Amino acid sequence: VQLQASGGGLVQAGDSLRLSCAASGLTFSSYGMAWFRQAPGKEREFIAGVSWSDESTYYADSVKGRFTISRDNTKNTMYLQMNSLKPEDTAVYYCAATSRAFVVVTATNYNYWGQGTQVTVSS
Repeated sequence: VQLQASGGGLVQAGDSLRLSCAASGLTFSSYGMAWFRQAPGKEREFIAGVSWSDESTYYADSVKGRFTISRDNTKNTMYLQMNSLKPEDTAVYYCAATSRAFVVVTATNYNYWGQGTQVTVSS
């Protein structure tokens, strides 16, 4: 199984970015997907997830209204559209896959992880 995260970069506050996570080696449509992030010196935190069962979504309060998670099962790819970026969004962003039917926020529930992509937001 491989999860390949991409799309990170250096942007200014208020800008937008779209992250992608391409999956292979698993039945993508049968896995819930999520994005986590980890800033220097902080624990990895859940920010957004989309289930496989009904494609319901769930967001952390810190990104609600600014970030949108989506998935395209025909392309085995998940996306995170990030708008109105803030310096506090600076982190390494990881995608993850879970066999759980609905969105779960705890990292230990995820079976597979991508390698991470760096997002840096300057003020």
